[in-house]
Amino acid sequence: MEKLSMLFDDVALLWEKYASSYLTGMGRTLLLAVIATLAGCVIGFACGVVQTIPCSKNDFFLKRVLLGLVRGILRAYIEIFRGTPMILQAVFIYFGLPYFTNNAMQFRNLWAVSILVVSINTGAYMAESVRGGILSIDRGQTEGAKAIGMTHVQTMTSVILPQALRNILPQIGNNFIINVKDTSVMFIIGFTDFFSVHKAVVGATYRYFPSAAIEMAGYLTMTLVASLLLRWLEKRLEGSGNYELVQTDPLITTAGTYNYPGKGSPFDESSREHRETMEKEEEA
Repeated sequence: MEKLSMLFDDVALLWEKYASSYLTGMGRTLLLAVIATLAGCVIGFACGVVQTIPCSKNDFFLKRVLLGLVRGILRAYIEIFRGTPMILQAVFIYFGLPYFTNNAMQFRNLWAVSILVVSINTGAYMAESVRGGILSIDRGQTEGAKAIGMTHVQTMTSVILPQALRNILPQIGNNFIINVKDTSVMFIIGFTDFFSVHKAVVGATYRYFPSAAIEMAGYLTMTLVASLLLRWLEKRLEGSGNYELVQTDPLITTAGTYNYPGKGSPFDESSREHRETMEKEEEA
């Protein structure tokens, strides 16, 4: 209990002195995570849609060649950025460009390079999530859209993608929560976020564990709030859980719509209403 009391005292002391720095770091972390996640979703949706463009042997040769080339490039991008740590991606982009171009190309804005690194990393993961979400939609919906004359673009934007978005929304939320935590690796290029504040406070006070406790509580608070908001959004997108089938208007429930035993539309010979009508006419 004595150690726990000392920890609370140290945490209170650090918070009293560096609260504004911690809160500023949290704000920068959240802003970077939100912007990068949105940009990553755009990248992921573009890559996912391109990977699901239909292509057969009957298509033009040029289309098959170009589509194969683009898909090969996208596959390389996805595998490279999913298979390497984000901290090394930041190093290669921020320090690699000046190295290979003799300083002709370099980032002078830490926000720009941080958003770029986190966005393309998120896009690599989202590309596969979007592809899976598109493939999870029943093929009959695509065939139905084509049957009424819709193009592939119209089918994607109006039929497939809205449903795929609902299916992959948990994955989008998962990537956002990951980004809230993984933006801490941007300290390697000098970006000042929540974790960088922790390193600065430790360097000034040498109280590593109390500062780490504040960091732990801060990250947990941000991720819990994000989880609650995402679950609320999922429930909003689900809509009502109960639906009533309208059967009062004979023009809506036409013959042959339902084949349940003993039930049907008023015009269906197997319906109870039809049998009762026929029995009354026979009795009369």
